[in-house]
Amino acid sequence: MTVTIQLPPDIEADLVAQARDHGLELPLYVESTLRRQVSPRPDSPITAAERASDDAISRESISRNDGK
Repeated sequence: MTVTIQLPPDIEADLVAQARDHGLELPLYVESTLRRQVSPRPDSPITAAERASDDAISRESISRNDGK
């Protein structure tokens, strides 16, 4: 599914900076952020590949924040 949203310039700049800090392209960063905010429905579990992607992003975030 594709969703198009218009963001104010300040929010876009913040998201771009956060994505860069996590070493991700903006679309993947936004997707991972949304995944953390939305609870999966009980009848619609995420796939193993999606879970692995989320785990990798979480590890990346944790390891980057350890040094700060």
